Amino acid sequence: MENIKDIVKKFDFCGECTEYKAMGSGNINSTYLVTCREGEKINQYVLQRVNTGVFKNIEGLMDNIFSVTSYLLKEIKKTGGDENRETLRFVKTHDGKKYYKNEDGLCYRAYIFVSDSISYNSVDSAELFKQSGIAFGKFQRYLADFPAETLYETLPNFHNTKLRYKCEFLPAVKNNISGRAELCRNEIDFVTARENYCPRLVDLIESGVLPLRVTHNDTKLNNVMFDKNSGKAICVIDLDTVMPGLALYDFGDSIRFGANKTAEDDGDLSKVGINLNYFKAYAEGFLSQAGESFNNAEKENLAFSALLMTFECGMRFLTDYLNGDTYFRTEYPEHNLVRAKNQFALVADMEKHMGEMESIIAELTK
Repeated sequence: MENIKDIVKKFDFCGECTEYKAMGSGNINSTYLVTCREGEKINQYVLQRVNTGVFKNIEGLMDNIFSVTSYLLKEIKKTGGDENRETLRFVKTHDGKKYYKNEDGLCYRAYIFVSDSISYNSVDSAELFKQSGIAFGKFQRYLADFPAETLYETLPNFHNTKLRYKCEFLPAVKNNISGRAELCRNEIDFVTARENYCPRLVDLIESGVLPLRVTHNDTKLNNVMFDKNSGKAICVIDLDTVMPGLALYDFGDSIRFGANKTAEDDGDLSKVGINLNYFKAYAEGFLSQAGESFNNAEKENLAFSALLMTFECGMRFLTDYLNGDTYFRTEYPEHNLVRAKNQFALVADMEKHMGEMESIIAELTK
């Protein structure tokens, strides 16, 4: 059993540790809120044990995080922002290392807790979703000139939809390890009928039309911290999957997650659909910050990116179902199939409303 107080002593925290408690709802890392007293002053830090089963190159991951947060801090200072709240500020160990590794091989890292902040797990208003768009848009804007190619690729080919189709989905259908293929023939046909979606963005990267940027790759609402009092977005957290990619990936996955009219594993497909008000609110917030740094090809593919990220996610759920549920955590045998059906229903609804989605983007970028 880990002794958190002993781990705390390894980091360059200010003051004496008086309390620690588990926090957050993440499925990957174990997270603690640490309180230290320095005379009359109270300092709070977040201590995390990084899941090295998922993130095998801890050196590369932490190099990415320190490079990106250091750059963000410089950009925030330039613009007169609040350097104590607008980016995570990581704390090194007493011997100057970016993380601590104990004798059992467990790895820990720490950052200063963002004061007077709160996070949300679900989108319940257009304004809240717009604020998250502002946060992720600002993240893009601040990092627009960062040399993305210098970052370690934490999850190689994460959004290479062409590769996922050819090298993961098709073999899963062919091998049918779970024996479930006949139970999801309609869903398999749905994917194969849309094979032409898969190479569109990858081909534009390879032709040099779409630039690689620093991307977050996990743009869920609960990865944005909000001010407790004003409700405004403060900063983006959970930087483990920061790596080179397309800004379109971050935008599209945000829409997939937040603008669906129901949860991604709701089995009542009559509830599934694109909430155009939420789509517009997020796009407005995102583009208000990042729009000027995007080229025309990026702007023209924003609406499509929402469809593609939804399609890719549904394809991954279906692939996992065919493989016997080896990747995503499931709560019942059909869980991944229900998720896949939900995402494909959202894709179908986006296809119907793509003209409206593209008009919204065009209006916001003219």
